[in-house]
Amino acid sequence: MDYQQTLEYLYNQLPMYQRIGKAAYKSDLTTTIALDQYFRNPHKLFNSILIAGTNGKGSVSHMLAAILQKAGYKTGLYTSPHLKDFRERIRIDGVPVSRQYVVEFVNQHRQVFQQLRPSFFEMTVAMAFEYFAREEVDIAVVEVGMGGRLDSTNIITPLVSVITNIGMDHTEFLGESLPLIAKEKAGIIKSGIPVVIGELQEETKEVFMETAKKKKAGGVTFASQKYQCDYALQNNSGRQSLYISKNGKLTFDKLETDLLGFYQQKNVITSLCTVDILNQSGLSINTVNIYEGLKQAGEKTGLLGRWQVIGANPKIVCDTAHNIEGIRWVLNQINSTPFQKLHMVIGFVDDKNTAEILSFFPTEPTYYFTRAAIPRALDAFELQKRALAAGLRGDSYKSVKTALEAAKRNAGENDLIFVGGSTFVVAEVVDSY
Repeated sequence: MDYQQTLEYLYNQLPMYQRIGKAAYKSDLTTTIALDQYFRNPHKLFNSILIAGTNGKGSVSHMLAAILQKAGYKTGLYTSPHLKDFRERIRIDGVPVSRQYVVEFVNQHRQVFQQLRPSFFEMTVAMAFEYFAREEVDIAVVEVGMGGRLDSTNIITPLVSVITNIGMDHTEFLGESLPLIAKEKAGIIKSGIPVVIGELQEETKEVFMETAKKKKAGGVTFASQKYQCDYALQNNSGRQSLYISKNGKLTFDKLETDLLGFYQQKNVITSLCTVDILNQSGLSINTVNIYEGLKQAGEKTGLLGRWQVIGANPKIVCDTAHNIEGIRWVLNQINSTPFQKLHMVIGFVDDKNTAEILSFFPTEPTYYFTRAAIPRALDAFELQKRALAAGLRGDSYKSVKTALEAAKRNAGENDLIFVGGSTFVVAEVVDSY
């Protein structure tokens, strides 16, 4: 098989949650452990950081990877899902895994895949860990896929466990309340390993404290109690410039990042707190590494789809926020962005609580309702009907491409076009730029 044939095999033969949803979900680690044993436990051959959370875990993963690269460590990065190319999921020092490796890995181990019947995600985790071990990375930054306790990534014992925040997402798997979801995320807390919690939330604080105590973790630090972003602005170089205090004292003056979302302020704080723990664990990361890493976090690690500006006159922005907490942050940034008229190209997957999410969207913009080209996507006409019930008006379009083209035809040069609602809607837009 060549690379394209290999991808078709992976997408069509292995159950993939991003495409088909619940049918791909597994409620135990049996297959993950079997695969790991088959590959002789490659995850034990490198240091790692494990990052879970409802929102921000991808951005924190990329930030930490960029900082570690600047500190001179050969750094693996495993994230999901991908937007443009499967190889985005597995990187070393920002460089995606080669097509040749992907093809060889699948061809050489196809028989065991047919025997064990892993999900797409289980296979991808095995591929990443085998690749990182073979390439002898110093450290790997590993993003949890969903939850934590039963996620395939949770077989590793990291230097530090990170949980960014807790929100209402994937409730059919993780639970219908914040404490229940936190309990699943807290599954990555391990004996003797320090824990960083990005945001202090009263509803979930005790869940983390009790789990850490029960597992005899190496201490719990709430990043938002230790660090604060006092002030932020977009500077003349087009980057976001942050003024960060540590324990009430200004510590990082004009800390720049090329990630422009307002919500990245929270993720920077979580990353800084994690760096403190990493230095305590024996790594050597200095202030210069932090400044240089965050300044080029997106560029050096290939992060896409986070308040990403993909067009001008009219300005076109896309963002992968897809749950209530994330969308609230994005809508807040839209409200702070100058424009004459607002056009919103949106689509969702069918297993989201769209009625609640749509209730947060403003009624003034012109909407372009669409669907991504995946089985899980909500029909565009059905989305239009649900949006109308929430007071949102616009036409439906059969594809993301036609929806965006319509928005561009209708928009003036001083207008703003936003594309989002689903990671997979953004993926199709990013893929064309």
